[in-house]
Amino acid sequence: MKMNFITDLENSLQSNSNRETAIPMENYMKNNFDFLGIKTDERRTIFKANYEKYKSEIKADFRNIGWELFNKNEREFHQCAIDLLVKEFKKNYRLEDIDLIEKLIITNSWWDSVDVVAKYLLGGYLRQFPNETYEVIERFSNSNTMWLNRSAIIFQLSYKDKTNFELLKSECEKHKESNEFFIQKAIGWALRDYSRFNPIGVTNFVNSTNLKPLSKREALRNIK
Repeated sequence: MKMNFITDLENSLQSNSNRETAIPMENYMKNNFDFLGIKTDERRTIFKANYEKYKSEIKADFRNIGWELFNKNEREFHQCAIDLLVKEFKKNYRLEDIDLIEKLIITNSWWDSVDVVAKYLLGGYLRQFPNETYEVIERFSNSNTMWLNRSAIIFQLSYKDKTNFELLKSECEKHKESNEFFIQKAIGWALRDYSRFNPIGVTNFVNSTNLKPLSKREALRNIK
């Protein structure tokens, strides 16, 4: 049944492909990926119809199904894979799922996939297994893979007032010298997001830390 879901989803997406729409999508993503040219709302409608049809089979094997979709060529399949995994993983993690989460971050990597995986999957996993947080984040943060570094900075985006500010500050401090745009932006984004709950703490940290101009600007953007 697994192949039936994937095959049916593939057929549904392919039959709605639009090369005219695909070209600007590919350009927007710096031509890192091929696209079928299906806009977000339409893609989600197609996914939902196929999901409902094969729901029980998906729930029995969602990890393998998600990974298989994520390894297909066009970006719409990767997006469907992430939608499926975010839906199925909720409070349903196993300790070993960190291996799949890491693979999702370092495979077909770009900001659109990494940011969702980091916020919802990595963030959700570490909510369920908080004792794993320091080991996982230290490993990701020390990696030579920039996308794992970014994930270590932004994984708390859904934590709101439960954010571990000491850990966030530590990550920002560790990567503050990076010349990588996606790291500078991540630092600013994570701090800006948390500033909704602790504007004074964020302001004090930014003012006492020699952040790159982009990180500093992004961090303070919403603070009056």
